[in-house]
Amino acid sequence: PGLDQYAVRAFAKALEVVPRTLAENAGLDGASVLAALGAAHANGNAMAGIDIEAAGTGRTGVDESTDVRDLLNVKVNAFRLAIDAALTVLRVDQIIMSKPAGGGMKDARMGQS
Repeated sequence: PGLDQYAVRAFAKALEVVPRTLAENAGLDGASVLAALGAAHANGNAMAGIDIEAAGTGRTGVDESTDVRDLLNVKVNAFRLAIDAALTVLRVDQIIMSKPAGGGMKDARMGQS
């Protein structure tokens, strides 16, 4: 896998925090709910979601027939802001990593000798 593919996989893994946290806050096992949700999505059920009322009932915590709809515009803007923030951090990190240690002090000392 190339560097781009690594970045996409890392981004996808970061997005898994949302359903895991929702499941754990509802008293469900986050890992099993995430696995069941991934399986439902892999089977073509794109509308599957977390059933927070399944805590203590023995159900998987995934509702495959949910009628809940979220506003796409809100999610798109949230993702856009999060991606912009991450890219800004990466740009600053690249600037810091590209500058040599000492920040020009080496050149100033060489001119004084």
